[in-house]
Amino acid sequence: MWASILTYRLKSVLQVVLFASLTLQACRSAAPPEQSSSAGPQPVSIRWTLDQTGSNKLLVEVHGLDAASLKRLRDSGWTPAEWQRLLSVYAGRPGSTSDPGLPPMLGAYRVESSFLLFESQFPVEPEAEYRAMYSPAALSGEAGEPVTAVYKPLPRTFSPTTIVSLVYPTADELPENLLKFYVHFSAPMSRGRIYDHIHLRDSTGKEVELPFLEIDEELWDPAMTRLTLIIDPGRIKRGVRPLEEIGPVLEAGKGYTLAIDSAWKDGAGVTLKKSFEKTFKAGAPDRKPVDPAIWKTQPPPSGTLEPLSITFPEPMDSAVTPRSIRVTSDSGNAIDGKAGLEDQERRWTFVPDNPWRRGGYKLLIETTIEDLAGNNIGKAFDVDKLETIRKRPGSSTVTLAFEVR
Repeated sequence: MWASILTYRLKSVLQVVLFASLTLQACRSAAPPEQSSSAGPQPVSIRWTLDQTGSNKLLVEVHGLDAASLKRLRDSGWTPAEWQRLLSVYAGRPGSTSDPGLPPMLGAYRVESSFLLFESQFPVEPEAEYRAMYSPAALSGEAGEPVTAVYKPLPRTFSPTTIVSLVYPTADELPENLLKFYVHFSAPMSRGRIYDHIHLRDSTGKEVELPFLEIDEELWDPAMTRLTLIIDPGRIKRGVRPLEEIGPVLEAGKGYTLAIDSAWKDGAGVTLKKSFEKTFKAGAPDRKPVDPAIWKTQPPPSGTLEPLSITFPEPMDSAVTPRSIRVTSDSGNAIDGKAGLEDQERRWTFVPDNPWRRGGYKLLIETTIEDLAGNNIGKAFDVDKLETIRKRPGSSTVTLAFEVR
């Protein structure tokens, strides 16, 4: 009996040893080439990813470059055009990205620890096709086959979350010669065919014919969350053909609605959560230059963080005004703080980073500051040829003094 048991155990041990030997051989034969000391350099490859911070920008990684090439690129100081000769990324309709006339996408290049990275300037368009081409000849100077890769974003099925958060001007009555609207979104939006989703209607629901200056270069801020809509200047300025033949976009005394439909897609390719409407009335045209002499300044008390405020006789441009007014000490030192607009853009406020000190201060106001009709300091946007043209101040700024007590 004991002999049988010993024979059985001996056979089991031999089976275990044989299995371990076969497993070790299999592991050695399955080891990836890069683990072998005799392996050569890795081929160049292109990988596609999306930025995960919420911007949905396209990231193109070029792997397989040796350490010397990466160092050379890191120290190159190349221009965008030189980078594009090495790595070009194209976007277009499916099948169109091989068109030799298609310009490369705009974006930023940088060298990471082990690869070259391209980050697109704008978010990915879900319905587009993307192609990357790495040309080694641009780095080595020797002929070499380009490495290409194509990326097609997956269809997105997310629930809509993006909304129109605000439209400036916020006032209920706007001048007949209003120049701009600013449309703010809660998340980055997509480019292209924006005017299909924007409508200006009169009080009867009739569409106003071609109210906006439709340009190919859409006027987005870098974050793609604010769009500037310019009302066609040809239908504002007196004495020009569009105004005489078609008429003004807005007429004093009439009501209007700026409507944005929910079919507009955000940067992730998802439609807006809901439509948006702003109703307003057109008032008399404003053709007077901006005049800081009639502004009302309210200085804050010393030792506090109370805001400095300026009250305007009219609403001002929400994008231009905050950056057009600076606060300095009497000696010219800049006062750091946060500026904003309140009361339907009729009041500018400034909260300092540090408490106010007793003494004299200055407001430096850029002459390019604008009201809702595009009028600047010393210069109206629309000047009748029969009227006397007021001279614009010679300096780029005007100064208002105030005192903190």
